[in-house]
Amino acid sequence: MRKKFDVANWARREHFEFFSQFPEPFHGITAELDLSIAYHEAKKKSQSFFMYYLYRALKAMNEVENFRLRIDSGELYLYDQVHISTTVLRADNTFGFSYIDFHEDESSFLEGANLAIEKVKASTGLDLSGARINEVHCSALPWVNFTSLSHARNFNYPDSCPKISFAKLMDRDGKKTMAISLHAHHALVDGYHVGLFMERFQQLLDQID
Repeated sequence: MRKKFDVANWARREHFEFFSQFPEPFHGITAELDLSIAYHEAKKKSQSFFMYYLYRALKAMNEVENFRLRIDSGELYLYDQVHISTTVLRADNTFGFSYIDFHEDESSFLEGANLAIEKVKASTGLDLSGARINEVHCSALPWVNFTSLSHARNFNYPDSCPKISFAKLMDRDGKKTMAISLHAHHALVDGYHVGLFMERFQQLLDQID
């Protein structure tokens, strides 16, 4: 579900109009988060570590309104929920795109995510058929402790979906840390909102069930 967003009375109206005209309106940062508690909680539950932090990243993104905004045919819409499309590595070292619905209930999210990932592993090619405007683009590079990241972009395609990438899990000073790269459309999201997301994501990673 979505509703048309009232741009005229938005405090960011001029920001929206300004950055919407940019050929490249995306801005991005890379931040390091502490996943020590999350890692141990996932192991305790015998749960995929990737799925554990993926769910919490998507939950945090749904809680920050600006990350649920999308531009469609020049109009701005606010979605009730955003979902996630993450790359999935196959045995032959190619990847495909999975399309995973967000559910507030973690077990429901995991059930759908596991089915989506197994579908990609059993297929070939990219599969663009499930792409939606209210999704977040995700990738994981567990082999590389990157400190910055850029994305391939088709400037002929009107894209306003945030992009999040996860680096290699590192052991540092007794903690498990990970670099998180986040790119967002500046007409919709400022650094302040990125900060809100990172703060909430860290809070969710630190929770003990």
